[in-house]
Amino acid sequence: MAKISGKIFDVRLFSKLLVFIKPFRTTYYFVLFAAILLSVFSTLTPYLLKITVDDYIRPKDYQGMVLYVGLMLSALILEVVFQFLFVFYANWLGQKVIKDLRTKLFDKIIYFKMAYFDKTAVGRLVTRSVSDIETIASIFSQGLFMIIADLLKMLLVIGVMIYVDWRLSLIVFSILPIILYATRLFQKSMKKAFEEVRLQVANLNSFVQERISGIKIVQLFHREKIEYDNFVAINEKHKKAWLKTVWFNSIFFPVAEISSSVTIGLLVWYGGYNVVSGGDVSLGTIFLFIQMSQMLFRPLRQIADKFNSLQMGMVAADRIFGILETQSSIEDHGTLEPHHIKGDIRLDQLGFSYLPGEPVLRNVSLEIKSGETIAIVGATGAGKSTIINLLSRFYEFDSGDITIDGNSIREYALKTLRKHVSVVLQDVFLFADSLYNNITLFNPEIKREQVIKASKEIGVHDFIESLPEGYDYNVKERGVMLSSGQRQLIAFLRAYISKPAILVLDEATSSVDSYSEEIIQRAIDTLTQGKTSIVIAHRLATVKNADRIIVMEQGQIVEQGTHKELLEVVDGHYAKLYEVQFAEELSA
Repeated sequence: MAKISGKIFDVRLFSKLLVFIKPFRTTYYFVLFAAILLSVFSTLTPYLLKITVDDYIRPKDYQGMVLYVGLMLSALILEVVFQFLFVFYANWLGQKVIKDLRTKLFDKIIYFKMAYFDKTAVGRLVTRSVSDIETIASIFSQGLFMIIADLLKMLLVIGVMIYVDWRLSLIVFSILPIILYATRLFQKSMKKAFEEVRLQVANLNSFVQERISGIKIVQLFHREKIEYDNFVAINEKHKKAWLKTVWFNSIFFPVAEISSSVTIGLLVWYGGYNVVSGGDVSLGTIFLFIQMSQMLFRPLRQIADKFNSLQMGMVAADRIFGILETQSSIEDHGTLEPHHIKGDIRLDQLGFSYLPGEPVLRNVSLEIKSGETIAIVGATGAGKSTIINLLSRFYEFDSGDITIDGNSIREYALKTLRKHVSVVLQDVFLFADSLYNNITLFNPEIKREQVIKASKEIGVHDFIESLPEGYDYNVKERGVMLSSGQRQLIAFLRAYISKPAILVLDEATSSVDSYSEEIIQRAIDTLTQGKTSIVIAHRLATVKNADRIIVMEQGQIVEQGTHKELLEVVDGHYAKLYEVQFAEELSA
């Protein structure tokens, strides 16, 4: 949990928000100007009432009374107009700011390293991008500007009170410290309470997101009751966090109401006694002070209420800027942007670890010639997929280097590097959209005719045309409307149409049936033709025809050669792997 400062207003955070206000500074200054006029008009009305009562109603001056009633009506209309403008443009400004802030946050998140997502729950990022961002809008719509308007009104009310009658002012001011002290305690308590609320909201979102994403596992292992109980426990914490805020509100607002009522009683008692005993306090002055005492205390109660919104907004802003200031993006200082590359790859003494002190790759050296197809095999955890992650710069290697055509991959612009390297993963991700958009990924340069031509070349056109809407078929979230083999074919087509110089297939045929595998194998043959290809496979039958097979064990290359050469190695790692798999297939 973030450290709670207890500050009423965090200038450091607001100065960061001001950067997003700059494009709308005219609106910002207008809202402040409207706040000043609001305080003037709201204070003017009760003062005009005092004059009307004392100078025109008591002397029974009808014409003068009508004039001042008209002035009060004009002041009231102006107050309503500026109240409308103030509320509308304060909210307008808030929405404009969070729109730009949300865009900047999303832009930041999509460039984070994979290591950041390894440690951060997706549900928390969703909370930051949606709920927390929306809460920041309340700083402008319900928080800061409202508080400024209320403070200006209070200062003006205090000035008028002292000017009209200092004795009645003392009565009001004697109750004021109680309200101020209660407000301060309320503010500090609500700050802590809302920090806890935001934490529990993030936990709740994260839990729900993960369980819904993994609903198959939940049902497959009969964990419905367990996950339900876990959800009830998390939901209970969420409820308790909110009830804590309700508790503080339940204490503060009755105290404020009682203090206000006591003040009115004292004003009526003292002012009425003064009037009855022939003193110099007028009836209009009593009316004025009753109204102005409410105008003084009501903003105090509202400031405490608005302060809730301001505090929630500040807590949310602190979390958002925490993400925006996180330095977890791949450094993209490369200047090389070639339109074409040959595809010669070299790994030179490559070392990498996901966790400090736990190396996954140990001084791996490997050369892959342009147009060559190599296969990387080995037990789970040997480091096969890690090499691909480093080649695509999802992670930064710790030592050594990877070069393409003699240049370090760090010298290439990141966009250019990933344009020339296409990866087909075992777990194919498809968006809830049409097949066509999933193939082109909304690239306007790829035309439908190109997609159809490419799909025919790798043998998937007939399959796509057999779907209800063909290329416009909506595959729904994560492509659930397609089988795993069909999703793989779409992934191949997506990679093929991007015309990469380097193609990586990471366990691309490990989870499909024999029939689909035959179709996919034909697609792979077309896909790898003329390209530098790296095939990572657990099933050795799929890599027999590779130009070279690389065998990895515990983060190191232990053997390499053709399928035939490696089978001839006595007690070789590859031979043992093949023997085990062959025996399993025979016994199946």
